[in-house]
Amino acid sequence: MIKILILTLSLFITLFAENNDTNLSFSTQSYKKDFLEERLTTINKFLSIDNIWLREYYNHNKYRKTQDALDELINKIKSISKKKQTKARKYNLEELQNQRETLITKLELLSEFKDPPFSSITKPIDIGEAPEVTNPVLIISALSYIKQIKQKQKDFEKRYKDFTLLIDRLEKKKEILSDLYILTSAKKHQDSLIEVASEINDFGSILKLSSTTLSLNNKKVDDISKKLTEKIKIQGKQALYIASTIAILLIVSLLIKLVLKRYIKDNDRFYKSNKIINFTNLAIVIFIFLFAYLENVSYLVTVLGFASAGIAIAMKDMFMSILGWFVIVIGGSFQVGDRMKVTKDGRDFVGDILDISFLRITVQEDITLTTYMTNRRAGRIIFIPNHYIFGSVLANYTHSSLKTVWDGIDITITFNSNHKKAAHLVKNITKKYSKGYTDITRKQLNRLRDKYSLRNTNVEPRVLTFIEPNGIKISTWYLTNAYATLTLRSNISAEIIDAFLKEPDIKIAYPTQTVNVDNDLQNIPDIPDIPGIT
Repeated sequence: MIKILILTLSLFITLFAENNDTNLSFSTQSYKKDFLEERLTTINKFLSIDNIWLREYYNHNKYRKTQDALDELINKIKSISKKKQTKARKYNLEELQNQRETLITKLELLSEFKDPPFSSITKPIDIGEAPEVTNPVLIISALSYIKQIKQKQKDFEKRYKDFTLLIDRLEKKKEILSDLYILTSAKKHQDSLIEVASEINDFGSILKLSSTTLSLNNKKVDDISKKLTEKIKIQGKQALYIASTIAILLIVSLLIKLVLKRYIKDNDRFYKSNKIINFTNLAIVIFIFLFAYLENVSYLVTVLGFASAGIAIAMKDMFMSILGWFVIVIGGSFQVGDRMKVTKDGRDFVGDILDISFLRITVQEDITLTTYMTNRRAGRIIFIPNHYIFGSVLANYTHSSLKTVWDGIDITITFNSNHKKAAHLVKNITKKYSKGYTDITRKQLNRLRDKYSLRNTNVEPRVLTFIEPNGIKISTWYLTNAYATLTLRSNISAEIIDAFLKEPDIKIAYPTQTVNVDNDLQNIPDIPDIPGIT
């Protein structure tokens, strides 16, 4: 009895345990299915149509399928068109043609997806042509180019990572669908599994190609960046050396100028020395840049030789002015500070030279007899092209050491005046006022004998007497300072007038006319008025 009871109890416990296992197994499968479906929903959200890669892939497939359908439809239309046209075939043909138009419209809408997808990760990045770094100015363009290609490289790597992440999610989706299909054997999971497997297969080949492209891009960008960086360093060092050389050159020239300014008291000599130093510095700097950045100097000479004819014609005045500058500087015909006169289109301009540059002479117009007689303007800055020295008459009032010029005053006295006394008075007054300039000129002319052949070295004032229609003209000529002719002219003129007014036998003449009336003409009777005659 006990054995039977024990056996019955054991059987009951066994049945109860099996029932619990069945319920537990069913509960576990249900939980696993829900969990997998939840994961599938999450992945599907990520793999939504908004994903750029899937969007390109799906749209391209749509375009391809639409194109295949259109081709098949066209073949059907051609086949039906060749057959005998019955009412049913005509109706069918119209239907097919309508479908064709619909497919054509759909293709137009999908035309942007005509090209195969994933070209942005399968084609190498367009890095263009690397710039040449042959001088410091091109360093900026080289740095900009490196920045651009590295940015393109980063963009490509980001797209590659996104694409890799997409494939990883597709692999997980495949695993989930596989588990769901094993659990449920549902056809929808089977179809989805086949579709995902096809996508993974297509994307896998793209991933291999993009991986190769990524490696190629990285190698190309790294190589170009290293080469350009090395060239930038070379040009940077060269620019630093050149800048240091120029800085040292400027410092040395500045020190030389300070020394010259301390020991040279003559402004003209210091100005010339300063010009020579500046020109030398400029020439040295130009040669430094030429030999530093011009790979083939002979090539430049050849090019300039061929282009010289055209350049000479187009820039004739400029080249002539530069040549004129060499003539002026080497010949010494004009120097800064000289007083000069230039005639242009019948107008005279007199002034002092402020500067002599490569292209022109800068002159400040002063108050002179020319401005008093003709221009009635003074103080203007006149720019005279250097090439005028070849085709125009330029007068230098203060050439070389000669700082004086001849000036003259004319005064007319009446015919009955004592002209000998008048000439004597004029000569004494002129000698008194011009004596200092006469002595200076005599010394200056003696210095010029070594440079020029001087035949007439008479520097004493000259008084000349001439018969004129309105009287006797006394003309006096004297030496005066080239920079202050009007002042001395004014003083001498006033002194002569005062001296003549004190002499009763000297009368200053002016344009006059004498009328002699005959006495017989005064006795002619008046003619009576005749009517009708006026």
